[in-house]
Amino acid sequence: MAKQDASAVDRIGLRLALRKAQAAAGDITLLFADESEALTHPYLAHAWAQRGADLRIQAPGQAQKVAMMGAQDAVTREVIVHTARTKRSADFAALLEEIDRRFAPRSGEPVRPLVLVLDNGPIHTSKLTTRALAARPWLIVEWLPKYAPELNDIERAWRDLKRHYLAHRTFADADNLAATIHRSVSDMNRERTQTHSCDSLRIAA
Repeated sequence: MAKQDASAVDRIGLRLALRKAQAAAGDITLLFADESEALTHPYLAHAWAQRGADLRIQAPGQAQKVAMMGAQDAVTREVIVHTARTKRSADFAALLEEIDRRFAPRSGEPVRPLVLVLDNGPIHTSKLTTRALAARPWLIVEWLPKYAPELNDIERAWRDLKRHYLAHRTFADADNLAATIHRSVSDMNRERTQTHSCDSLRIAA
């Protein structure tokens, strides 16, 4: 079984803590990016089963998969998502285009560096992705060590999306699932933004 490099996890963990402090101060934009997937057949959450039992329920037809490429803002916790039927470098490049529309430097405006946190997965290190990243000199990549998903904040967003928005539902097809994912991410972002805006409130003495 593959093991973590504990020293690398500690070192990168400290770097990410510094990056988060920079993002909170407004010096950089910090995004955590990764991929996940969802199925048209029900995802079960908070369900009980006997130990060792296969936790599944019957659903009609064959499950179809939707891949999700996403990035989460470290400060606002807002998630950007691009959906596709595949999980390839071209699909990740499409996510970069979504990031461009939101964060790319605009003419006449000061440039705020964007730091993108990525693991070393094949679609992040492919020739196509390497060229796409190099074409964005305002974007800096922080590479995660191997086998350290706990350092990638977007993993919690994927968990929340599946448990609270997609769980216990059967979708007619992949297009229906993809549309639901985008609506759910919008709802999740709205909820997170409202929660984030309340974080700074204080009770008067």
